[in-house]
Amino acid sequence: MKLPILKEVDSLKKKPHWLKTKLPTKTEFKTIKKVLNKQNLHTVCEEAFCPNHAECWESGTATFLLMGSYCTRSCRFCDVETRNPHQQLDSEEPMKLAQSINEIGIKYVVLTSVTRDDLPDGGASHISRCILEIRKSSPNILIEVLISDLQGDLSALRKIIETKPNVLGHNIETTESLTSIVRDKRASFKQSIKVLENIKEIDPQVLTKSSIMLGLGESEKDILNALKELKRVKVDIVTLGQYLQPSRRHLNVVDYIEPRKFEYWKKVALEMGFLYVASGPLVRSSYKAGEFYIKNYLEKR
Repeated sequence: MKLPILKEVDSLKKKPHWLKTKLPTKTEFKTIKKVLNKQNLHTVCEEAFCPNHAECWESGTATFLLMGSYCTRSCRFCDVETRNPHQQLDSEEPMKLAQSINEIGIKYVVLTSVTRDDLPDGGASHISRCILEIRKSSPNILIEVLISDLQGDLSALRKIIETKPNVLGHNIETTESLTSIVRDKRASFKQSIKVLENIKEIDPQVLTKSSIMLGLGESEKDILNALKELKRVKVDIVTLGQYLQPSRRHLNVVDYIEPRKFEYWKKVALEMGFLYVASGPLVRSSYKAGEFYIKNYLEKR
């Protein structure tokens, strides 16, 4: 199925001024990079070419990518390499991760992962081990976890929830009408919504989070319907950001959404009752994950 191009943009050349980012200069950036290289750990910041790479690392925040750098799915928006890892896992990753986080000294960590359909539980056991090891070495740390749909496996989902992450997210990525075009054929909008619904049913206390990319040709009605679905399943936190084409092999950008439009959607989402909304051209699902509002909210609760 071909993406309906309303207004094709040469997204590798004609980015508007509000999408420009600064090069890293501070020592925090170099420190995190050194620790990651030493432990052979991956970050989604690097693998997905996140535009906030420098900003987040300079503030001492990094989003760790668990279970390697190969994904078993092939979404048309993502630059993480697709390959079957044949159930290979670094059994020492939980320990190395915990040591690195302790060494960097961050107080709010984000864990995400490639999708591992080759593993019986989608990697839930491994993610759980990572959370437990981090808590051992950093008891007061706040942990946010961004998971795949785990193929809808409830027992796998429970394994992660039982480790008590502070925030548990799963991204719908786009609107329902564009899901089959944007995401891998094994993903579906309804399954993603069901994952978020199941999290709240299993543990109503955990904060849930999801993210939507704009600029892929979605209509305003599509965005509103997606937000309504997220609200229906009691999602607490929503992020909205601009889709950027990683390479010419990926989907074209249909529209560059202006900052004022992102402000509009932030207002709409807050009026719908979401606890927290981050909305802007450079916002990503794990962007500035340790925002003072979320951190303070968790600490007070």
